[in-house]
Amino acid sequence: MAALLALATAVFITSLTETLPAGLLPAMSADLGVSESATGQTVTIYAIGTALTAIPLTAATSGWRRKRLLLMAMAGFAAANTVTAVSGNYPLTMAARFVAGVAAGLAWALLAGYARRMAPVHLQGKAIAIAMAGIPVALSLGVPAGTFLGKVVSWQVAFLAMTGLTAGLLVWIAALLPDFPGQPRGATPPMLRTLRVPGVVPVLSVTLIFVLAHTVLYTYIAAYLDGLGMGGTTDLVLLVFGTASLTGLWIVGALIHRRPRALTLAAVLLVGVAAAVLAVFSGTPALVYAAVTLWGLGWGGAPTLLQTAAGDAGGEAADTAQAMLVTLWNVAMAAGGVAGGLLLDLSGTASFPWTILLLLAPVLVLVLTSRTHGFPARRPGTSP
Repeated sequence: MAALLALATAVFITSLTETLPAGLLPAMSADLGVSESATGQTVTIYAIGTALTAIPLTAATSGWRRKRLLLMAMAGFAAANTVTAVSGNYPLTMAARFVAGVAAGLAWALLAGYARRMAPVHLQGKAIAIAMAGIPVALSLGVPAGTFLGKVVSWQVAFLAMTGLTAGLLVWIAALLPDFPGQPRGATPPMLRTLRVPGVVPVLSVTLIFVLAHTVLYTYIAAYLDGLGMGGTTDLVLLVFGTASLTGLWIVGALIHRRPRALTLAAVLLVGVAAAVLAVFSGTPALVYAAVTLWGLGWGGAPTLLQTAAGDAGGEAADTAQAMLVTLWNVAMAAGGVAGGLLLDLSGTASFPWTILLLLAPVLVLVLTSRTHGFPARRPGTSP
């Protein structure tokens, strides 16, 4: 458990580093001397760094010991967050965020596989859920805390706090995390062969579109709430979202070995209902909070569901499937940042919920039609 919690903390740091600007856009924009939509691209460039490097870095380091590789990736986060904190220059900040994204590409390709290797087959879903708990904790505690620090002190302090946390994690990993060997040379299946494995393409497609839908709104949540006259409640809204995400993750962790398909459908539908409420009833703050709660419930377990589905569908090519999932996840994050910025400038924040609904339609179709491979009723190797 101590080792899994170390992985969860690594996931927390990678997730918070990526999404922290969402709650700090106004302050970062003012200090860097650029617009909020331009500041939102700090999320995009991070995702681009991950998307460009996850697959080649995973292939290049496939034979390396896993522990050493994870330590290198987390050290990259410490360096990148420190530069982000001390930089008052937009290009330098973007360069630091790109480096953080490269470190994330390396870390994310490791983390789910690391958790799987520490548990027997029937507990692998729960092991991944524990490791992935870092995502909703980042959303429920990290981003609101960073937003609060940005208001009370400065946004730079929030990034420096990330550096301090990463330094502590490096000691934790070195002391307690078990080490595993890499793969023998030539053991990593090529991408094209992995894509031919039944179920892999539907899982990757759902990942790409679902993450894009989520990111369009989440990256610009501060601007969206400003448009509703709720700008002063950004940290509280993020806390509600994150708390609901933790609940969603707990449910997924408890049931993923028995009901992965039903949980995935529920996740898509909950986010869809939330978007519909925001599209129609955004003028009522109580309903905004209700929608954000549904959004969090649906999204909280999504990373665990999708990474587990990719690993199960990939079989012997699971590591390659995970690396491809990480790449597409971050392609979607980058595209969401760009698309959200364009929507913000051209159509205003009211267009965000309608865009989510449009994107979720093919996600629902893919999950419904991939009942044999990709999103089966039960995980392979588990009993009814």
